[in-house]
Amino acid sequence: MQTPLDILKQYWRYDSFKSLQKEIIDSVLEGNDTFALLPTGGGKSICFQVPALVKDGICVVISPLIALMQDQVQQLQQKGIKAIALTSGIKYSELDTLLDNCIYGNYKFLYISPERLQQDIVKERLKQMNINLIAVDEAHCISQWGNDFRPSYKKIKILRQLHPYVPMIALTASATKKVVDDIVVELDLFQTKIFRQSFFRSNLAYWVMKSVDKTYRITQILEKYPGTSIIYVRNRKATMELSDFLNNKGYPTTYYHGGVDAQEKTKRFKQWLNEEVRIMVATNAFGMGIDKPNVRTVIHYDIPESLESYFQEAGRAGRDGKKSIAFLLKNENDHQRLNNQFIKVLPNIDAVKLVYRKLCNYFQISYGEGEHTIHEFNFNKFCKTYEINTLITYNTLQFLDRCAVIRFTQRFTQKSSLQILISGNHLLQYLENNPEYELVIKTILRTYSGIFDNKVDVDIPHIASKISKSEKDIVTILNKLKDQELLEFSYKLSDAQIILLVPREDDHTINRVKHHLTEQNNSKINKVKSILRFTENDTICKSRQLLKYFGEENATDCGICSFCANKKKHNIKTDTIQIQEDILRLLQEKKLSSRDLMAQLGYPEKTVLEVLRKMNEHKIIIINHDNHYQLV
Repeated sequence: MQTPLDILKQYWRYDSFKSLQKEIIDSVLEGNDTFALLPTGGGKSICFQVPALVKDGICVVISPLIALMQDQVQQLQQKGIKAIALTSGIKYSELDTLLDNCIYGNYKFLYISPERLQQDIVKERLKQMNINLIAVDEAHCISQWGNDFRPSYKKIKILRQLHPYVPMIALTASATKKVVDDIVVELDLFQTKIFRQSFFRSNLAYWVMKSVDKTYRITQILEKYPGTSIIYVRNRKATMELSDFLNNKGYPTTYYHGGVDAQEKTKRFKQWLNEEVRIMVATNAFGMGIDKPNVRTVIHYDIPESLESYFQEAGRAGRDGKKSIAFLLKNENDHQRLNNQFIKVLPNIDAVKLVYRKLCNYFQISYGEGEHTIHEFNFNKFCKTYEINTLITYNTLQFLDRCAVIRFTQRFTQKSSLQILISGNHLLQYLENNPEYELVIKTILRTYSGIFDNKVDVDIPHIASKISKSEKDIVTILNKLKDQELLEFSYKLSDAQIILLVPREDDHTINRVKHHLTEQNNSKINKVKSILRFTENDTICKSRQLLKYFGEENATDCGICSFCANKKKHNIKTDTIQIQEDILRLLQEKKLSSRDLMAQLGYPEKTVLEVLRKMNEHKIIIINHDNHYQLV
């Protein structure tokens, strides 16, 4: 029998385990129920993959994310390890064959969603499998207090009934003490061996900075701290706008969000990984599988919705152990933005019932029918048809997905796409001769960049609404231009897929899960309050605040966060006369803005602004019409 270290060397090419990995693997091999709480980058998957390869039989892995399952299966297959993922949308006949392969085909890993455990065929075949380990990834999803509560996770106990003597390992990267206790109870873990790695990162400084002009502040950070960077924003439009801004400023940048074509995502990720571009501007879709060790800065342009999200995203900096900084930028508008983006759009029970009824009507599902039916779905068209709020509807569909009422799959690769094949000058000449197309084409050019160079995803309903035309008219015009080989155009009616998992019973269906809605909404509200307290509390070390939130009560000041750095500055009496002399020296060379002066002086911003105000009052310096300071 190979040892865990033999397996690690053979398949992962590592010579040693990371902190706690060996202890966790030994616990699993001893047959213990095990809980692994490791921060982002701690190597959680190895903790169940290695012991599963040491033992005979197959490891069943429960995961909530299709993309994560597919990614891990692909990685295992590339190593020559037999693995299968049972994702949604698989036909019964294919499911039957795949489950047979798990029983007779010498497979080592079966990845399934918790919803699959409710299917009789799956339960029956699981009974017949030689299961050596049950691994529950993203285990915090089972707790109503967790960051991404999914009621379907409570079905995992079925595996304990089917295989009562098989050890179970629960894994998560972020869980408070309350969540940890909840996971142990909900998974029915017995005499659990809990391994918790401290979340303290001695090389990572957490900086919360107030900034009126966040884009300018980002350029300051990038100038001062060279090296690879991730900038997190909270919507797709912002990724493109900020990426364009930074490229125009001379910083090689690309962007990444859930709507980017899969092939393009891979290309951009590799460009950033190979340092062909320095900066990745991204939504939280940029998270899975990121293991670049030399990220020097992670910058949050917007405050995220929870401390769990912030900690995971910030933790992608400095994995090589060298000093790195996680910047979180805030201004006075953030409180209202968070409220509008995450609190005001939480659906109440009436909204959930309404959306569910409209959804069934939209697909023409009769009462008592619809179970396991698959439907192509155009989200924007649905919302427009019934004149319902898009954000509340989206959150409702996500809630119904988590409660296993539906499976809501967004398929961004199926969006309409467009590329103009002729030059800008030729296009203008064509429009002069064909003015009936001018409004549509010029609207597209103003809305989407890069459309001459690459295929760009376009939102046909959005274009139609901007110029008060029907979607059908837009498509007709673009198809005519396609026939003339002026552009490439691919039109897709569906941008998502919905699978109805239970028969339609209207209010009865929703009443069964409504208590989860209250718990979920209260949890989200509390998480927003926690992240706001973190950004506003300037009296305690930022690292200590984070560690306390995750249950580490006795942490000491880190010495490198924004609070600790400011504390050191306040302990040093700043010589205002020296600051004044330095300002005069700089202004002798050329006129400078307050931003330029602060960037060059290196003194505390508040102190510099106060000195500038007094110098201006006493007519030592003046502000010219360009808003620059100059000598009198």
